[in-house]
Amino acid sequence: MSGRISMMGCEIDNLTMEETLQRVEGFIRSGQPHQHVVVNVDKLVKAERDPALRRIINDCALVNVDGMPVVWASRLLGKPLKERVAGVDLFEALMGRAAREGWRVYLLGAREEVVSGVRELYEQKYPGLVVAGYRNGYWKADEEEAVVQQIADARADLLFVAISSPKKEHFLGQYQARMKIPFAMGVGGTFDVAVGRVKRAPLWMQRSGLEWFYRFLQEPRRMFRRYFIEDMAFIRLFLKEAVRGSK
Repeated sequence: MSGRISMMGCEIDNLTMEETLQRVEGFIRSGQPHQHVVVNVDKLVKAERDPALRRIINDCALVNVDGMPVVWASRLLGKPLKERVAGVDLFEALMGRAAREGWRVYLLGAREEVVSGVRELYEQKYPGLVVAGYRNGYWKADEEEAVVQQIADARADLLFVAISSPKKEHFLGQYQARMKIPFAMGVGGTFDVAVGRVKRAPLWMQRSGLEWFYRFLQEPRRMFRRYFIEDMAFIRLFLKEAVRGSK
């Protein structure tokens, strides 16, 4: 796909936020199903270990970077990305455009009180917004077919999926064509941020690439292993890419 750069085994669209929004508008006009994914340090590390996840990422119609360390790495590797397109910011922008353009939205994931709170919040924030349906992110394996059918029946233009990674990527990779949603996007913990259950880092920390550290301070026990053990593999990936590029 033109305009993409290859980093650490993943193909990434080098787009600004506005260019990303224009691409999404084109997807919705087409009426055909398209899957979106954001990659960050954690996703790149997981993708290296999980070939199926890496294949799903590379098959996505739109791949953005949500994480300043990845943007910095792209510059050091000589293939600079234009900017970080944070999933939470893209979600906010798309909800506003959905209200303005009459796009139907489906919200999937998080706890029942969280996802219903997101629906109420954005219906108040953007009068005219059509939430075609919503559902929490907890279901048993034998309920999955019913969940997929429920989403398909809603005939939404936008599907936002707030379940953990890589579960959400595998879910969309398996069912997106069947659900026939023009634009499906995994949004991670965005619903929790939207309703105030999790606070987002101050702007200066976001711009400094320290949003991950703010997240760690909020939940140190849960985030220690991810940030200080698992994600350290990113350094190895970066060095491997740098050596390969220098040959």
